[in-house]
Amino acid sequence: MKINLITVLAIAGLILSVVPVQAAPRPKVGDTAPLFSGQDQDGKTVALADLIGKKIVLLYFYPKDFTSGCTKEACGFRDRMGDLQKDNVEVVGVSFDSAKSHQDFVAKYKLNFPLLADPEGKIVNLYGVRMDHLDMAHRVSFLIGLDGKIVHVTDAGNPAVHFEEMEAAIATLKAK
Repeated sequence: MKINLITVLAIAGLILSVVPVQAAPRPKVGDTAPLFSGQDQDGKTVALADLIGKKIVLLYFYPKDFTSGCTKEACGFRDRMGDLQKDNVEVVGVSFDSAKSHQDFVAKYKLNFPLLADPEGKIVNLYGVRMDHLDMAHRVSFLIGLDGKIVHVTDAGNPAVHFEEMEAAIATLKAK
């Protein structure tokens, strides 16, 4: 049986298409936060390197725009923005959704922070928060200090737990 180059390449492509995307291990408290940059709902680039040393970053990953838990979480951050800004905290949300979906989500719920479109999962994979076999992120929040180190990680499914734990972690940073 004679196999030509096109057949070999086709078989290799099929094999690669079923190999799961490898995500990095999830960063832990004390780790240096992996640097990323991405486009927000308005096409503006948001880069962690530009925020380190200037802002405490509350980086949160969520599964999907317009779902009940994700809407509750986004609106909760929106409603707490005054206090977060007083504490020098910049909120950045990330999901697999498109910039257009994020634009609609921001407009409908009057969100006041950037949502990064990560349709290829590059940032999601960098932080090890991809759901197995899905193009969705787990609900995970990372608080990144001015020094670029991770101060707190919350991975509860309930958005209220994210608010409570992040608030406590921010208070600990203020006390230092």
